[in-house]
Amino acid sequence: MNENISHSGVWGLALIMIVIASWVLYRFLAPKNWKEWASAGVVQAFIIALYAEMYGFPLTIYFLARFFGLDRVELNANLWSSLLNIGELGMMISMIVGYLLLFVGIGLFFKGWKQVHQARASGKLVTDGLYALARHPQYSGLFIALFGEGVVHWPTIFSVGLMPLIVFVYYRLSLSEEKKMIEQFGQTYRDYRQAVPMFFPRMSDWKRWISQAEVE
Repeated sequence: MNENISHSGVWGLALIMIVIASWVLYRFLAPKNWKEWASAGVVQAFIIALYAEMYGFPLTIYFLARFFGLDRVELNANLWSSLLNIGELGMMISMIVGYLLLFVGIGLFFKGWKQVHQARASGKLVTDGLYALARHPQYSGLFIALFGEGVVHWPTIFSVGLMPLIVFVYYRLSLSEEKKMIEQFGQTYRDYRQAVPMFFPRMSDWKRWISQAEVE
């Protein structure tokens, strides 16, 4: 591989993005027990790996060039633009689609956080708004945002590899949280769990789901 890699080596920006994303993560997920801390830790690893490669060292590209012979004229730090061999255009397309998913996910995450925060303050079970479409819209938003940023926009070996693990650990965490909800709300929550999907709405509700992703 003889081509220079663009969009890399900016370690200061990588550090800034890691700090900002990590602050948002721990500020709004606010882990309280070891399960929540472990789940947040996996997301933290995803964030570090993503921005370290995006602005620092493009490990994925070098790995593919070294072991799989990826060596093209349009070689770029962005994996999609390199694999499709369309340079900056490929990076631009993946960036636009990735950011759309990122902002939709962030919108869902913050709106879900706002609803559950208000419900906890009043001691009520929240079943309206986003929670009428999915039982854990915060985590749904997190999945969409991470998928958009770390798989569509800037895929790396670590971000793609960690994505299924993130979904799994938050699935397990959701089961644990639902046990507590059943203890607190009994049959009311059982009926709610039976009627509403866990993370993503039914096909007929997707339009409504996306429209509610706008941050108020």
